[in-house]
Amino acid sequence: MIDFLRPRPARTALLAAVLALGLGLAGCAQGTGATSPTASASASASAAPEPAQVDNLDGVSVEGKYGESPTVKFTPFTVADTQSKVLIEGDGPAVTADMTVTVHYQGLNGRTGEVFDASYANGKPTSFQLSGVIPGFSKGLVGKKQGSRVLLAIPGKDGYDSSGGIAQAGIQVGDTLVFVVDIISVPLSGPQGDKVSQPSGQPTVSGAVNDPKISIPSGAAPSQLLVQPLIKGKGDKVAADSTVTVNYRAWLWDGGKQVDDTYAAKTVNDQQVPAAPESGQLSTLITGWQTALKDQTVGSRILIVVPPSQAYPDGDAGLGIPAGATLVYVVDILQVS
Repeated sequence: MIDFLRPRPARTALLAAVLALGLGLAGCAQGTGATSPTASASASASAAPEPAQVDNLDGVSVEGKYGESPTVKFTPFTVADTQSKVLIEGDGPAVTADMTVTVHYQGLNGRTGEVFDASYANGKPTSFQLSGVIPGFSKGLVGKKQGSRVLLAIPGKDGYDSSGGIAQAGIQVGDTLVFVVDIISVPLSGPQGDKVSQPSGQPTVSGAVNDPKISIPSGAAPSQLLVQPLIKGKGDKVAADSTVTVNYRAWLWDGGKQVDDTYAAKTVNDQQVPAAPESGQLSTLITGWQTALKDQTVGSRILIVVPPSQAYPDGDAGLGIPAGATLVYVVDILQVS
């Protein structure tokens, strides 16, 4: 079973060539469902005029509604630095550098005008951690709000120059990449919703929102999985095939020792890990989490007591979890995709 408690690379939708080189989006390789080039982008690379360097995006025309595949027209161009332009302003929370974002997007080559990648064709947005993709994406999207449509132009130095381009996608060293990005969702900063009354005899949670403390009652640990919402969020439900973004903290039932969390920086296997929510596909998590989080809603805070058979029956030395340990979790569901 995959250990959700350990840090891992950002999860992304594509297992094809572009993803392996660091963008983390979907469907770039030929035959993976990319959309057809726009009418203005039909010229071959050999017939295209020499791209002119520009310092703004005024020459790029984008037509279409938020959430729908855009039509993009421009004369071939390059930029020296990453440029961004908000085409439609959303009113949701802002993107930050380390978060996992869910987007629809279309990517075009600024030298040829050809579409090399898009998510609209398969009808499903893509989720990825900004720190795990090309630098231009982070530079262009940080500070933009959920619900926005953003136009990006990313120079080769912030794209694929360090990888030597991507031949199978027609991307050469020095090519500027043009993206239209619809920001579908970003994680909440913490739990949001209605407080839920908690039965007596359960572990109780206190402390600041982003610094939860636990008080574990005396006596033997429960033998069955315990799932207790503490705050009921009003967002989307977690499904069996969802990717969830959460903050969490974990303790041993016996002795109350804290063994892991995402609210504060930590050391795992002698490596320093910064404080940040984690994302993972529900089906890859420990069994107790798969059961506990399914059908819960974004914004919820959940108390979970997990017996060893549904967590780490043999323990985990790296996290300080002994064999046969019952674990107590506080989990804030910040995003689902």
